[in-house]
Amino acid sequence: MIDVQELANTPPLDILLSCQPVYTRNQDVAAFYLMLQHTDADGMIAMSDIQALVPVVLENYAKLFQHGKIGPVPCIIRITPQILFDSALLELPRKQLILEISEAESLPPGELTRHLQQLSANGHRLALDCSTLNIADADQLLGTVHIARLDLDRLNSDELQRALKRLKRGGIDILAHNICDEAQFRDCVEQGFTYYHGPFLGKPTPVQGRKIGGNKVLLLQLLAKLQDPDATVTSLEAIAIRDATLTYRLLRIVNAAALGFRRKVDTLSEAITLLGTEEIKRWVNLFLVENEPGKPGELTRNMLVRARMCEILAQLGNQPNPVNYFIVGLLSQLDVLMDISMPDLMEQVPLGPEVKLALLQRAGSQGETLAEVERYEQGRFDELQDLYNKAYYEVAYRHASAWARQVEFELHG
Repeated sequence: MIDVQELANTPPLDILLSCQPVYTRNQDVAAFYLMLQHTDADGMIAMSDIQALVPVVLENYAKLFQHGKIGPVPCIIRITPQILFDSALLELPRKQLILEISEAESLPPGELTRHLQQLSANGHRLALDCSTLNIADADQLLGTVHIARLDLDRLNSDELQRALKRLKRGGIDILAHNICDEAQFRDCVEQGFTYYHGPFLGKPTPVQGRKIGGNKVLLLQLLAKLQDPDATVTSLEAIAIRDATLTYRLLRIVNAAALGFRRKVDTLSEAITLLGTEEIKRWVNLFLVENEPGKPGELTRNMLVRARMCEILAQLGNQPNPVNYFIVGLLSQLDVLMDISMPDLMEQVPLGPEVKLALLQRAGSQGETLAEVERYEQGRFDELQDLYNKAYYEVAYRHASAWARQVEFELHG
């Protein structure tokens, strides 16, 4: 359960914020894009907002569980020309932030170059949105930055090829922005981009007739038993004990110091009794969505963040059975993870009708909350329906991000 009082005491930001991963060609996370919008619809992001935001970002968002350990990744923050001329910009952290200059075409090249040279000389890492710049006339400007961004939505094939050819000659790292699907990602890899950004990993590629296999079949059997109101500790233990790894992991979880038990738990029946069926259900679902071969770890992380944010909003909004909101958020990308269409999955996974309706149609309170969280994490802030108090959104996202990092460590660390 969420400590509502703790969340209520968390200072909210005046900014809506979501983090979108930037990948390497191996689909490791190289950085996070910060998607920002002031909570005041007419409010502009100012330098004072960024200064207040940076400590929160570095503490809560700029850490990632990857390759078996938790480590920092840089965050890319877009800087408008108005902010670019603020002297306080030089005081921002140099290693953890990458400053991306947008709307660069609105400034005289010479004036912009001087400011970028000053920032670069002070050790700042710089990126430049080159989608609307005349690349051929920007040699001096490009010599001051480290990353050039090309927006695939704004360049046709010929324009993209010309820009790539020029940027490659300059030896600059190139970021492909707004990659829509796996095929476009593979094409960008072949063209030699350095970094990759967009929703391409969130799109399922269903394989007809594919079924959930491996030890996940046992997890589904355990989930089915957990749905049974007449289930007993003995009947649950009889299923779980058939998988030694599952037994070990449940015992490890219940013995974790974070759960607050003062004695060691040695038997699975005792672990089930202490955790309770709702908490067991949560962990079984977590085991179900662990990484599949060929799928990047960031996909699982996103599923965890989405699940926890759905649950937090449900609890803060006094919705009944917030654990079902958690399950809806967690399983909402199971089709992507398993390469099985969502309708086919719903025939294989034992879930209640409300959960299935939410996953298939984004309907009902659980489905509407899921759709709201999806809009938030994608940075589509203008489309939010304000189903909950808007002050909850960033706080819920912040806590969900920290929780996901810890759970990944518990699952894999």
